[in-house]
Amino acid sequence: MPMFGDLYADRRFRLSFWILVLLVTLAALSFFSPYDPTRWLQVPRNQPPSWPHILGTTSKGQDVLWEATFAIRNSLVVAIIAGVVSRIIATLIGMTAGYKGGLIDRVLMSVSDGMLVIPLFLVLILLASLLRGRLNPVNLGLLLALFGWAWDARTIRSQILSLREREFTYTAILSGMRTLRLIFREYLPFVIPLILSTFIGNMAWAISLEVTLAILGLTNLDIPTLGTSLHWAMSYQALLLGYFWWVMTPVALAVLLISGLYWLSVSLSEYLDPRTRFQRIGVK
Repeated sequence: MPMFGDLYADRRFRLSFWILVLLVTLAALSFFSPYDPTRWLQVPRNQPPSWPHILGTTSKGQDVLWEATFAIRNSLVVAIIAGVVSRIIATLIGMTAGYKGGLIDRVLMSVSDGMLVIPLFLVLILLASLLRGRLNPVNLGLLLALFGWAWDARTIRSQILSLREREFTYTAILSGMRTLRLIFREYLPFVIPLILSTFIGNMAWAISLEVTLAILGLTNLDIPTLGTSLHWAMSYQALLLGYFWWVMTPVALAVLLISGLYWLSVSLSEYLDPRTRFQRIGVK
């Protein structure tokens, strides 16, 4: 496709694309794992990388490679749920506020501003402490989604405010088009690129918070994620004892995943922005 070809010409997009393909492939391998990720002492403990444990084993008696496949999968579940649900909330609030205006706009934007100024990290720590045993990947994704929509709702609102003043809006209103049909048929195609780029950025944000909360021991530590893998490695002082393979595997995977999502978001945002596209074409 021409769009994919233009995107693939961007080095950041190519790099992030293949990073994410690799990580998604690793996540898919978890369905073929010979080990139960919740059981301990399934393999010899503290073994350095060697066959058949090519990334070594942990002090818990778990294979690092197969544990990492579950960690990537669960972290992606958190990120996807947080991204999808927060995009739904941001889109509904942003489009409603931008189109309706008046009192509805002021109320919704006041709620959005309140979400932006609260000390988010401290609130998440408090809620995670209260819900620690229940914070599986699904619940954690939903929790993060409730706090991840405010800024993007304002961005979508700004887009709708611009669209509302265009001629096609007046034409649609005079022709008797209903509000919901106008929003979803006429406005949504303009907003979809923005939703897509912010969705990827929100995924990176959610993974960063998942890792942080898990390292602090504020999530369900029995479920392998990139954050809980780091938590257990730190708890067993793996780095001090020289078990570098146990620590470096989740660190490297987290850095790759967050970096890949960030580069993908930036490249998509620049591609979908007409100004940067014209500049890029002009340079060529």
